[in-house]
Amino acid sequence: MNTTAKVMLGLLASASATLTAQEAPQFTEILPLTNQEMRLRLNAPTGLTYRLEVSTDLAAWLPLITVRTNRNALEHADSAAPFLESRFYRALQLTDTTVLTGDHLATADDEVVIHPINHATLLLGWNGKAIFVDPVSTGRSGQALDYKSLPRADLILLTHDHADHLDANCIAAIKAANAVILAPRVVYQALSASLKSLTTVMTNGASAQVLGLSIDAVPAYNRTTSHHPKGNGNGYLLTIGGKRIYISGDTQDTPEMRALREIDVAFLSMNQPYTMTVAEAVSAVREFRPAVVFPYHYQGNPSTDLSKFKQQVGTDLGIEVRLRNWY
Repeated sequence: MNTTAKVMLGLLASASATLTAQEAPQFTEILPLTNQEMRLRLNAPTGLTYRLEVSTDLAAWLPLITVRTNRNALEHADSAAPFLESRFYRALQLTDTTVLTGDHLATADDEVVIHPINHATLLLGWNGKAIFVDPVSTGRSGQALDYKSLPRADLILLTHDHADHLDANCIAAIKAANAVILAPRVVYQALSASLKSLTTVMTNGASAQVLGLSIDAVPAYNRTTSHHPKGNGNGYLLTIGGKRIYISGDTQDTPEMRALREIDVAFLSMNQPYTMTVAEAVSAVREFRPAVVFPYHYQGNPSTDLSKFKQQVGTDLGIEVRLRNWY
């Protein structure tokens, strides 16, 4: 990417936003990194919400990520920049304080907002619906996770029955009145009668149509250890507005994963000794070639080297690796 001429920094405040001259936010930095990504910095008062948008021609703009400022600044590294001939940026201030933060994925039917929560837990916001994956009350470091600012769950996807993925009390606390739960049978059997009444069992390879989206259960298991026996756990492949989102669950690089194609976004677990090594994850990603991959569930012993993963995935196949703070 030619960073000398083809990148523009701009700021457009939302029409309903009111900023004084002293508060007016500004892009203060654009820095090409050694891996050709672009680091952006926006100075603005702490606690404000901005949506960064991108364009290749200054005519059509797409949302990239929604974030809240911290310490009077917003910083973001654009990992898609190396794959584009041109890239323009603008920031819109949002006045809705309840808006969901996270990466945006444009679809043919509204957009998906990807909101990491902790470790294996994430939220996808789409079309006014909240899709939670493996919601739990306690984070990986023992901290209480706060769901108060998040919407109630319309759909809950449960991958397997380990404690860092299955928390019945949390499910009961965050579910909407008409929530739908999808889970493998081993999880269904561990649920209370009231939660079972909301749950559909998804065996490996099963498919379902829920809330206007398609869901396929992808086998999630260990090939070389007994931590996750085959048949007990699911990964999930969601098709939303023509976009395909794969959530691996706890698994190694299985043949079923490697056979996936035309994946727009993939969430891959990689921690030892329970899921993939960096080498296994790199090999799998370079075979099934998702457009964007988010490492998640990566805290382990030893700690997963995400920089190594990103470097070894490389840029030659057009795979964008997005590193987000899950802990």
